[in-house]
Amino acid sequence: MRKQKGFSLIELLIVVAIILIIAAIAIPNLMKSKQAANHAAGAANSRTMISAEHTFSTLYFGAQGFFADTLQRLGPPAAGTPADNTAAGLLDNVLGCGTMPCPKDNYQYNVAPIGTWPTVTDYVTFATALGPNYGNHDYCATSDGVVRFQIVTAPPTAAMTVVSVCQALPPL
Repeated sequence: MRKQKGFSLIELLIVVAIILIIAAIAIPNLMKSKQAANHAAGAANSRTMISAEHTFSTLYFGAQGFFADTLQRLGPPAAGTPADNTAAGLLDNVLGCGTMPCPKDNYQYNVAPIGTWPTVTDYVTFATALGPNYGNHDYCATSDGVVRFQIVTAPPTAAMTVVSVCQALPPL
């Protein structure tokens, strides 16, 4: 009688079936974890934009309380130039990009000024997922400093530009 070397086809099929079952259980949980991380990044970046807007207002307009009209004004200045009200250096070059919306962490970010530059009296920051697989929460904030959210079915959604619409949403 010959001694068997290796595995039989049935044994290999059983191992492959077990691996597929484990993958079928693990992959949806991995996707949910990734979406939760994207939601946390969207909310955190919204808070960062609020801080940058208020710092900008204090630095460049003092008691007048005017805000930046674009994320680029909050972004970094060109190399070798000092920060000013055209590029304050309060956001990184990804979030403070030159053309809105600015994509970062699987979300895209926008700011809508209320008023015209330089007399921007309020703003609406808005963050929406780049697609339905990245997240299902939109975030907005105004000069009251509260991040608010809404659950959406098919992101990305159109940017929110009205203060009262944002303030009608529930806070985080």
